[in-house]
Amino acid sequence: MKIPTVTHQEKKIHVVNGKPVVYEPAELKDARQKLMANLSKYAPEQPFSKAVRILVKWCFPITGKHKNGEYKTTKPDTDNLQKLLKDVMTDLHFWKDDALVVSEIVEKFWANVTGLYVEIYEL
Repeated sequence: MKIPTVTHQEKKIHVVNGKPVVYEPAELKDARQKLMANLSKYAPEQPFSKAVRILVKWCFPITGKHKNGEYKTTKPDTDNLQKLLKDVMTDLHFWKDDALVVSEIVEKFWANVTGLYVEIYEL
């Protein structure tokens, strides 16, 4: 799976009849659908119902002079990547509520093998 670089914070707002309406632009909808399609096959039969820790490694394709395994210190920010990921995992019933995620270890790298690695531990 190609890692999405669009993040949850990229939602848009427009005004209808004087009231703000929040919507997801096409790029964000596409990123959400890709995550849903790729993660759905890993959804547990029973959602986690106790506190969990998630370990997430975002592995981006190497560009420029970067090396395999080097930390990626450029955008997107991990907190913004995580929001969309956790929303999708909640929609797929990985847990009853994402408030159960009490610990997160999140890293992003330049990598020869690109993709997303997620491990969930019940605490």
